[in-house]
Amino acid sequence: MVCLRCRMVVKSELEKIGLVCTSIEVGMAETQGPVSADQMRKIRIALLNAGLELIDDKKNILIEKIKTVIYQMINYSDQPLKINFSYYLSTQLGLDYTYLANVFSEAQGYTIEHFIIMNKVRRVKELICDRELNLTEISWKLHYSSVAHLSTQFKKVTGITPSHFKYMECNMLLAC
Repeated sequence: MVCLRCRMVVKSELEKIGLVCTSIEVGMAETQGPVSADQMRKIRIALLNAGLELIDDKKNILIEKIKTVIYQMINYSDQPLKINFSYYLSTQLGLDYTYLANVFSEAQGYTIEHFIIMNKVRRVKELICDRELNLTEISWKLHYSSVAHLSTQFKKVTGITPSHFKYMECNMLLAC
């Protein structure tokens, strides 16, 4: 439940079932009073119909929290991190980074670092196509040490340079 729309859907579905939602956070929704087994079944069905999934396993909830912290950092943080990301993630979630990394890779089949890189490259693509920022500004916004580092990582993941991507993909999007 990263976005506002997801939170609104969850709140609405809980209310339709007759539950009063007191708080919604990543991986958790609190209600007044107990939730019956029948209500849990209805919640699960309603969320699936809305394209969401009820996660009731603590490790999966932790993985979603890790993904949310990463997503928020990549999409909404304009200030460069003054600490390394492993420390940032550990302090945000209140758990040891080694534990977080092990749980994440065991469940996902890839590392937190790989997840960060893939999401940063996805965001670079979005920002390139928006045409509001140049590569220097994009590299700063996404916490790269330099444009060269951004370009190298982008090419390693996509097989093409950011400039080539801008020419090929963004021009095709504008033509549609």
